[in-house]
Amino acid sequence: METNGRRWAMLSGSGLKVLAMGTMLIDHLAAFYWWYDPQFFQPLFSIGHRHITLYFILRMVGRLAFPIFCFLIVEGFLHTHDRRKYGRNLLLFAFISEIPWNLVHTGTWQYNGQNVMFTLCLGFLGLCAMEYFRNDIRRMGFTLIGLLAVAVLLRADYGCVGYGFILLLYSLRHNRLLQAVIGSCALSGQWIAGLAFVPINMYNGHRGFIQGPVAKYAFYLFYPVHLFLIYLLQTTL
Repeated sequence: METNGRRWAMLSGSGLKVLAMGTMLIDHLAAFYWWYDPQFFQPLFSIGHRHITLYFILRMVGRLAFPIFCFLIVEGFLHTHDRRKYGRNLLLFAFISEIPWNLVHTGTWQYNGQNVMFTLCLGFLGLCAMEYFRNDIRRMGFTLIGLLAVAVLLRADYGCVGYGFILLLYSLRHNRLLQAVIGSCALSGQWIAGLAFVPINMYNGHRGFIQGPVAKYAFYLFYPVHLFLIYLLQTTL
């Protein structure tokens, strides 16, 4: 669907990145730092039998991050000038992020699940397989299933669901309405994540202000650095 002609298409790729990083930061602060503060679990109001707390609200805001990051992976796959380098960067920062990911979960260097960068990397590889084997359905199927098995074995954040979600967004990229409807249904277990398709459909197709190697790698570094800073905050409790 063409975006540049829509009045509400006002978010560049950089705007989506900032929104994804901001909502992820809110989510991780609530999950790994504010979780220790009892005041965040005090009911603010109730909806039926559900007591709404500040912790619940912050975690719900955080649900918007992952669908936006998945959308950005698809856009990166479609527009990067060097897919090999793009995939290599994803894998590199997945390994770099492992130590702060483990520390923020357990306070040690070990944790039985891997960070979401591995999920995004596997999704990107899945997109490469879909294009490379587009004329060989059998090989495509075997490769996609193999990558799915790796996602399960790694126990990466969002795992096989996140991996499949990236492939879904790519497959429906030409119909934003259908992408939003089916994508929201795919996230039914975390229904509020479907609201991420509001800013996604405000995307105007432009890269925006995050350009050049310094800004690009600062975006990659945000993930491990913010996790490590949250870990340092945990040590002050």
